[in-house]
Amino acid sequence: MPSHNGVMMQYFHWYLPSDGNLWKQLVENVQDLTSAGITAVWLPPAYKGASGGYDVGYSVYDLYDLGEFDQKGSVRTKYGTKDQYVEAVKAAKSAGVEVYADIVLNHMMGADATEEAKATPHDPSSGTTPIGDLQTVNVWTHFKFPGRDRKYSDMEWHWWNFDAVDYNANDENFKAIYIFEGKSFDANTDSDHGVYDYLMGCDLDIGAEEVRTALNDWGAWFVNTTDVDGFRFDAVRHVRADFLPPWFDYCRQQSGKNLFIVGEYWSENVEDLHRFISAIGTNVHLFDAPLHYNFYRASKSGSGYDLRQIFDNTLVQHQPDLAVTLVDNHDSQPLQTLESLVEPWFKPLAYALILLRRGGYPCIFYADYYGAHYTDVGNDGGEYEIWLVSHRYLIDRFLKARHAYAYGDQYDYFDHPNTIGWTRLGNAEHPGGMAVVLTNGNTGRKWMEVGQPNRTYIDITEHIGEPVTTNDQGWGEFSCPAGSVSVWVPQ
Repeated sequence: MPSHNGVMMQYFHWYLPSDGNLWKQLVENVQDLTSAGITAVWLPPAYKGASGGYDVGYSVYDLYDLGEFDQKGSVRTKYGTKDQYVEAVKAAKSAGVEVYADIVLNHMMGADATEEAKATPHDPSSGTTPIGDLQTVNVWTHFKFPGRDRKYSDMEWHWWNFDAVDYNANDENFKAIYIFEGKSFDANTDSDHGVYDYLMGCDLDIGAEEVRTALNDWGAWFVNTTDVDGFRFDAVRHVRADFLPPWFDYCRQQSGKNLFIVGEYWSENVEDLHRFISAIGTNVHLFDAPLHYNFYRASKSGSGYDLRQIFDNTLVQHQPDLAVTLVDNHDSQPLQTLESLVEPWFKPLAYALILLRRGGYPCIFYADYYGAHYTDVGNDGGEYEIWLVSHRYLIDRFLKARHAYAYGDQYDYFDHPNTIGWTRLGNAEHPGGMAVVLTNGNTGRKWMEVGQPNRTYIDITEHIGEPVTTNDQGWGEFSCPAGSVSVWVPQ
């Protein structure tokens, strides 16, 4: 579980090279991450996807193939082999870094053979409106896993293990969601926004006992095989809520660990997140997507955004103990379907807001820390070259300040639309206090209390060279450059 002042890193982005080196890279870098103040890493899906060694991991083929079997054109996954994965987890844990595994239990793709079944086509935009009669379909739903040859599990998957598919070989050009005869979508998903049970591929029938048992067996096997400390659960809004708590509890019981769980419920409406938490209980965290979108809008609006509202309608505002705060991730990066990149000038401000305040479990994005360079085709069919700059210099300084000074009471000075600030007063074990000021306009200044009389503070970002000395009451005027942030710590 997260340590006090813990910080997670999403240790990948969508466009990492398909060279099988990520697990080895983590072994090489984990000491640097520990030294910087990273206490946990969220790793990408470790199992074989439908595109083999090129698959990011969300097109699930074989949950039991962690880069061990010759399937889908390769033995390794995009990130390496099973042995390398297990070694990377071991190395991280030895360095004091927890490991959270990314998993998808909503769908499967890349079946080995077709099967005939009866299904009714439905409108793909909603999944609720039939657009044809019950008919015989020819569907890719038979998963044999020939390369694994029944090792770890002898279950083959068939059409009756799924609710629906989106492809019928008998009518390749007809776009529909085909719901199998006798099946229906799970009602206990995000019903306020249409049918969210279906996402892609072969949609698992989570209501079926055989499927639930198979997923329980796999979860116990995976945790005991890899020794991970928790899960990042993909697309939780598409999975029926009554499946999740028993599955989490089963994995915890079988592993003997109090596994950390964070779900990806990607909605900018915080009420959606509250409703999901109410449905499954408080044994799971959620990514604070509403906060991400506040950052995104603020970065696009410049000085026109009222910074006093930056935490309005966010999960960290209402349920800080369950919020995993983030700036960007692999889905929001350029050329992805949910592209909503926080502009580079605002990223230091956003990272200060998640790393240096009380509340929330902050998550740093790999591409923000290391930078990224890639090309891909956009929605308009054009090819684009993308450069994402590294913010490691400032993030490292924020992490240093977090672990040394971000303790004790917090006083907020959110009293100006363009310049806001806060102080942390420290505690007995971490005295000294800290002051943070940021602005999306001109040079910002804040008269704030740090609780340390006649003490000198310096800007750890090195944006401001002149130190500040507090008065007899522990107050001082702290500043930052235009459109930037400064973090003041004891000299």
